[in-house]
Amino acid sequence: MSVPPSVTKIKKGNVEFISNVDRVNYTLNELTRAALRDTGKFLCNRFRSGYYGLFKKKKGAVGKYTQYWVRKKDLDLQIGIKPNAFYGGFQEFGSSKTKKLGLLTKTTESNIAKIVEIQSKYLSSLEDEAKALALINEGEYKGGADGD
Repeated sequence: MSVPPSVTKIKKGNVEFISNVDRVNYTLNELTRAALRDTGKFLCNRFRSGYYGLFKKKKGAVGKYTQYWVRKKDLDLQIGIKPNAFYGGFQEFGSSKTKKLGLLTKTTESNIAKIVEIQSKYLSSLEDEAKALALINEGEYKGGADGD
């Protein structure tokens, strides 16, 4: 979807009113999605480096199967471990035989300041519309820890 044009124009005498509400809503949604995308990339990469700092690379592929999803309708970010990394869920949440490691949770909690910095980079650019539109990429946002 491209940037919607200003659709409401009202002219009464010498006064002309142009509403850019659709354009502003589009810009806000896309900038929010872009901020969530970069946050997802950052957290997946941090999780992978933390995971392989604890486990050897030959031990499992949980870091490789970490992925983020930016949902367009709900406008939120989900980060998780794909089903291919079966034991990743047990390592994150624990089971009757293994203790809870919570690596993804700890990674997120320890990087709150960086997340705020990433998000504010996008959402502070609302002051300049041209700069904001240059940051928008309309592709579907989904990727793994390796930058896919």
